[in-house]
Amino acid sequence: MALIAMAGLPGVGKSTIARGLAERFPGVLINVDDVASALVRAEFERSFATGLAGYLVAEQVARVNLALGSHVIVDAANSAGYARNIWTALAREFGTELLFVEVVCTDLAAHAARLATRRLPAGQPRISFDDVVVAYAEAESWAAEPRWLVNTTEDVDHDQVFADVQAALRGY
Repeated sequence: MALIAMAGLPGVGKSTIARGLAERFPGVLINVDDVASALVRAEFERSFATGLAGYLVAEQVARVNLALGSHVIVDAANSAGYARNIWTALAREFGTELLFVEVVCTDLAAHAARLATRRLPAGQPRISFDDVVVAYAEAESWAAEPRWLVNTTEDVDHDQVFADVQAALRGY
């Protein structure tokens, strides 16, 4: 079993890559934004606490599925060290491999266009490219977490991404 945690700014293609991996790995896909949006639909105020709750609920769902022996893919920004620490600790708890798949889009115009046209779950607000620039400035640098980079500027070959992630996961 393995724990794969997506990472990257909004609109770079994390969810698309995560879904592609989930179609190829036998396991569970957990989207933190979907959890946080459900909390907002339940009339929790959108705030840092709601976002954190999304991560903590996702952590618990991941824990249950890892205990069942399933691969888990977590779709989240993971831009803060505390968020990445959740997955690092969970992998350590289960003695399973952890791989962060960091998704970037180095073409700023393409990134801005994706933000403007992407489909969002109910309750999730649309963010602007200016918001993404702020998020990039606030993102915490990476420590020694195991990470693999995917650049979505060009079309992505999902079979190749799967093969590369498989190769990066020694025990798969």
